[in-house]
Amino acid sequence: MQISLCPVRCDETLSVIKSGEVLVINGDRIDLSALPEGASLPAFAIGNSWMVGNVQRVDGALHLTLLLPHGSNPSEATAFPAPLDNPPDGELKLPQDMMEA
Repeated sequence: MQISLCPVRCDETLSVIKSGEVLVINGDRIDLSALPEGASLPAFAIGNSWMVGNVQRVDGALHLTLLLPHGSNPSEATAFPAPLDNPPDGELKLPQDMMEA
C-alpha cells in the first residue's frame, strides 16, 4: 500500500489505523481488499472526506491519497510530506503539527 498525503489547512485531526487492506480513518472503517488489479475507484465513491483522488491497485499494491490537516504554520515535514510506502499495520505515523490556539 502506498499512501500519499495532501496537506490542507484544517483544525481537525486525522487518525488512521491500518490492518492489511483495511483503513480506519477517524473511526470510519474502509475495506479496500475487493479492489481488483488495474482497477480505479474515485474517492467520492468511498464516501470518506479524508480520501481524495482515485484509489488504484497497481502491481498488487493499493495507491491512495489522504488529506493531511495542519495548522497555519506547518513544519516542512507536514507541508511537504513523504508518501508512506508499505506502512506496517497499526496506527500510521503521520506528520502532525500542534494546532495553534
